Amino acid sequence: MSIFGDIMSAIFGRSASAAPSTSAPSSSTPSSPAKPTASPSHSGTMTREGPAPEGPKVEWSAPVDVAAVLDGIAKKNKQKFHWRTSIVDLMKLLDLDSSAAARKTLAEELHYTGDMKDSAKMNIWLHKQVMIKLAENGGKVPDELKH
Repeated sequence: MSIFGDIMSAIFGRSASAAPSTSAPSSSTPSSPAKPTASPSHSGTMTREGPAPEGPKVEWSAPVDVAAVLDGIAKKNKQKFHWRTSIVDLMKLLDLDSSAAARKTLAEELHYTGDMKDSAKMNIWLHKQVMIKLAENGGKVPDELKH
């Protein structure tokens, strides 16, 4: 799986495990969605389509509140992480490799065209792009984190 896929799995997977069973069991009839605002069950289900197609697909039936999930993880952690502004802290909070090499790999996955030796500029770009990509893949991300 890609590094971005790992980020998505860490956030979206925790959302699924933290949420009280909001999705219907697989044995229920697929033609009757549980929520009135949802479209038919299959077309209403979002699928993670990250930059690396080799990873398993993660499915969820409602947008994942990224900030709420990350704030929840942060509250349980003794360390104070500034995940809203730092890609390094975001990755550490998710217990992922945040080394320069891992961030360069993430930058390549997300098609960074800047100078990878300018880590400060790359890190700012990475954080913004990760938030944008999370939103594109079904995450509910506050606007201020995407700009």
